[in-house]
Amino acid sequence: MRTSPAYKTVYGLSFCGDSLELLPQVADASVNLVITSPPFVLQRPKEYGNLDHDAYLDWMVEFGRLVKDKLCDDGSFVIDLGGAYQKGLPSRSLYNFRLLLRFVDELGYHLAEDFYWFNPSKLPSPIEWVNKRKLRAKDAVNTIWWFSKTPWPKADITRVLAPYSDRMKKLLADPARFYTPKKRPSGHDIGSSFSTDNGGSLPSNLLNIPNSESNGTYMESCKALGLSAHPARFPAQLPAFFIDMLTDPNDLVIDIFAGSNTTGQAAEAARRRWLAFELDRTYVATSSLRFAPSDLPLDAKSQVYESIAAGETADLSSYSPAPSLFERPA
Repeated sequence: MRTSPAYKTVYGLSFCGDSLELLPQVADASVNLVITSPPFVLQRPKEYGNLDHDAYLDWMVEFGRLVKDKLCDDGSFVIDLGGAYQKGLPSRSLYNFRLLLRFVDELGYHLAEDFYWFNPSKLPSPIEWVNKRKLRAKDAVNTIWWFSKTPWPKADITRVLAPYSDRMKKLLADPARFYTPKKRPSGHDIGSSFSTDNGGSLPSNLLNIPNSESNGTYMESCKALGLSAHPARFPAQLPAFFIDMLTDPNDLVIDIFAGSNTTGQAAEAARRRWLAFELDRTYVATSSLRFAPSDLPLDAKSQVYESIAAGETADLSSYSPAPSLFERPA
């Protein structure tokens, strides 16, 4: 990269700048995973920026075109998109589905799989149609498109197995008592291998992850220093799931709308190399607090923040990576 980083850690580099200018500096076919949550299409302007529906699609296609050149042949591009309504109407926008079609039809991506993130802690929205007029249910599910450069992206779901249910645990403990192999009414022929302990159950494409963190290192440090946290953070388990499933140690992960750099934190914990691109220098500076030990004195954290905010490069590589953020079943 020709551009100097805002800060560096053991595994990653964070840059302040426009991804449309930073991505061309990344070597072609060198990236294993790009995962990001871009500013959503919203009717009211937000402090972190957003565009109207049509302009948004054209804007995102620019990023999609650049990302594709940077991906390895078995690389993936994962995009988290929130839902939206049409302006002034209680009918849904199709922008996220139009983006899906444009990425496939115009840019030549493959849709490896569609995921849906259910956030049970999400507040009721949109206010007009849910809270005031009570015409619609609250919007609590985001679409997550897992795009790939070829039909055969690197992937291993055994790395993200879900914990077994209590009933399955009983079956595994005593298969002869709780399970009889037989053909089900649906026609599925379930054999004895069904009672094999594989370390966890296969994950579904519905990710039930609450976004309710309020007292992590990042939030506590921002509060202690009197700094504003990024208003649209996503939970660490979300990028951690895809990082674990789609990459190997030492692979390269990039977030092109890094915000508070949750992706970088998850990649660091998983021992993946990472790059984070964020346009707002204040968000870049506060994101560095994710990598400072919780017991680091406040004056030291403040010095790191101030140096990044002033345009200097902070070296955080002396801090050890955090433990894994995605809990695998025992």
